[in-house]
Amino acid sequence: MKQITTPLQPSTRRTIRTVFQALDYGALAPIYCEEGGDAFWQAHRGPCERIGVNLGRVLKEYLSLGGRSLYVGAGIAELPIIIMEMKELGRHISAHNLRQQEVEVIHRACPDLTQCLKTTDARSALGAFDHIWMVSVLNDPERFPEVSALSYGRANPATFDPKRFSGERTMVQTTTKRCLNKLTKPGLVTTSVEEIPWITQWCEDQAISYRIGEQDYPTAIVGDPICFIEIG
Repeated sequence: MKQITTPLQPSTRRTIRTVFQALDYGALAPIYCEEGGDAFWQAHRGPCERIGVNLGRVLKEYLSLGGRSLYVGAGIAELPIIIMEMKELGRHISAHNLRQQEVEVIHRACPDLTQCLKTTDARSALGAFDHIWMVSVLNDPERFPEVSALSYGRANPATFDPKRFSGERTMVQTTTKRCLNKLTKPGLVTTSVEEIPWITQWCEDQAISYRIGEQDYPTAIVGDPICFIEIG
């Protein structure tokens, strides 16, 4: 697997730094943390930028110039990666975030993202993509509490609701299918380690080959390690 990376260009680093300096962390505080949001961003702002830059360096080795990326969920943590794709690889970005307030904060800090970052459902994105970013979406504890509990090994056998899990599983499978159906082959999926089974099951159902990267990488906010899956 590719492990040798090159630094991001100085102009890209400056853009990322400028965006993180311009973000309204006061407005972001209640989105990410109901209480103590200011302290949350004091602790996470620096790591979020640094880890994002490192992920951008790694991802750059996998992506081609001028391709298309679909981000199924894109917030503050994804900004360095998106900026790298746009500035260094000239790629088209279709990024989706249903939290309108967060999107508005990002647009004010980085007007260049106004056209590519939308408050729409990624499943409705048009066209084909050679890269899909789907990190901590299929195991979101707010949207899929039973799936999340099982994914992270937190399921309580005394209270686990199999009927609710069955409904959530259907929704996760539908989301996976509708997004991955947009992936060209060969293509790349960036996802969390906990979400691998959903991706690989889709591949096996479609009789499509896949290769899971041997190395995983930390994330700054959610904490889920991510990996790269080469498909087709």
